[in-house]
Amino acid sequence: MSDKQGSGKPVSRRHFMGTAAAAALAATAAPRAFGQAASPNERIGAGFIGCGGRSGAHMQAVNWLKDHGVNVEMVAACDVYRPRLNKAVEKYKMPKAYMDHRELLADPNVDVVFIATPDHHHAYAAIDAVQAGKDVYCEKPVTHWRQFELTKRLAQEVTKSGRVFQLGTQGMSDGAYHQMRKLVKDGLIGQPIHAECGYFRVGDWGERGMPIDDPNAVPGPDLNWEAFLGDSPKRPFDISRFFRWRMYEDYAGGPSTDLFPHSLTPVMSILGVKWPSSAVATGGKFRSEEREIPDTFNMLMDFPEKITVAVLGTQGNDYQGAGGGRGAPGRVPIVRGWDGSLTIQDKEVVFIPADGSDKKPQRFPIEQNEDFTEYVRNFLNCCREKNTATQSPVDLAYYTQTALIMGMLALREGKTAKFDLQTETIVI
Repeated sequence: MSDKQGSGKPVSRRHFMGTAAAAALAATAAPRAFGQAASPNERIGAGFIGCGGRSGAHMQAVNWLKDHGVNVEMVAACDVYRPRLNKAVEKYKMPKAYMDHRELLADPNVDVVFIATPDHHHAYAAIDAVQAGKDVYCEKPVTHWRQFELTKRLAQEVTKSGRVFQLGTQGMSDGAYHQMRKLVKDGLIGQPIHAECGYFRVGDWGERGMPIDDPNAVPGPDLNWEAFLGDSPKRPFDISRFFRWRMYEDYAGGPSTDLFPHSLTPVMSILGVKWPSSAVATGGKFRSEEREIPDTFNMLMDFPEKITVAVLGTQGNDYQGAGGGRGAPGRVPIVRGWDGSLTIQDKEVVFIPADGSDKKPQRFPIEQNEDFTEYVRNFLNCCREKNTATQSPVDLAYYTQTALIMGMLALREGKTAKFDLQTETIVI
């Protein structure tokens, strides 16, 4: 999922196509108080919950930053599969290895955690982390598609804790999106009315990038199947489900929640919207019969601000359409307003006036390209500065994930999903 450039710096995904006792201990541990992490020279101890492919990118980035002057130390890792855990710990010479994330959170040397588990564990680990006084970098999606109430609870717990939270939508490090947000806020396109984005590629990491590490693996002291299942339906052990979990609806959502957070998060930020008022979706398994989750997913959302957002995608074809992508399978967003539209072409944000507008075409050089390692650096800087305004904060994660959950439920039920603002609930 990530590689090295000539400089040795890890490349972003977009640039590379990359027990009760323990609970009691966690509650009584003495993590660094939030107000004590202000010194720019103070070491940050990083722990990693999950040691699979995506966590490897986290570890690589943190290790690179450590080797290039950032005062961060890789102090612990956790995974429910011991061989994978041991491999990561040995590679980065981490002193502690845990098979229960609550034990890692009880470690006073851990100040921040990087969470890269199957989707249905993200929020539980993140909530436990902020309650234990740790800052959190959490991979997308912030929750599983059936966990809306948990999504809401996570947002509440993070906000209440005052801890730093950043979602793993590393595209938010791209300056283009922040420039587009300001241009919209400044009124360049007039009243926003429509936006589109998406994600296209061939295949899914479930089939192509999640190999079965050991076909002879079985539950036991080195593989905690019950911990893997978590709150998902209880099922007999299945080797494919354990190693290739992205293929199964119990643990993943396919394009809607695995890929679309990358596409929709920037658009939600640019528009400054919160929850959709309604959502509909189409799609299904149009090419990959082996998997349970859709390979093709398209959704339309209306927002109370009288804006429609279209999110399109398939894992059956990787062509991005006119204008192409900026080095990855994410479709370049288009944001339309009464007076004109914004999009991205090569290294510029482009403004195209609408018919009848008296405004002139404009081009704005993009100030900062996407950079995953800098995204991680930004998170660590926020942790030092006690700054909760990360590049992808928890409230944005909550709004975006609610929209994607609405789309997933709409597709499954064949109905329109609506959002009740008064009760903050999804209604099908």
